[in-house]
Amino acid sequence: MTLQDRIEADLKQAMRAGEALRRDTLRMLLAALKNKRIDKGDELDDAEQLAVVTSAAKTRADSARQYEEAGRAELAEKERAEIAILQAYLPRQLGEEEVAALVEAKIAELGLSSKADLGRLMKAIMADHKGAVDGKLVQRLAAQRLA
Repeated sequence: MTLQDRIEADLKQAMRAGEALRRDTLRMLLAALKNKRIDKGDELDDAEQLAVVTSAAKTRADSARQYEEAGRAELAEKERAEIAILQAYLPRQLGEEEVAALVEAKIAELGLSSKADLGRLMKAIMADHKGAVDGKLVQRLAAQRLA
């Protein structure tokens, strides 16, 4: 069962249960997947589907932050609720300590020593742990370690 199949099944379940927020969030996600499939001109593989879900979650996180700054707590809360729904389709995010350990291990494995190697390190970690690590966190920790 692909990620999209799982989302479609969960949408049907949310419709039957009368869960409006979940239903609307999953419909939006399916629309984003369909748009990406149309743009590509072919079916999406698992990594591409995961990228769409990740992008949707990041968009909502940015929106929630902006709503908070604007004093619109009710809209920020709605965005956070949508993020919680989307996280069910994402791999578990690694914590800061786990990411720091990954950075240390990858630096040792690749024999990196200078800030000029930051790009190689980022590429290796992000490829190995697609969707499970936050790129900004990896970049911050890697830059601190290689400085």
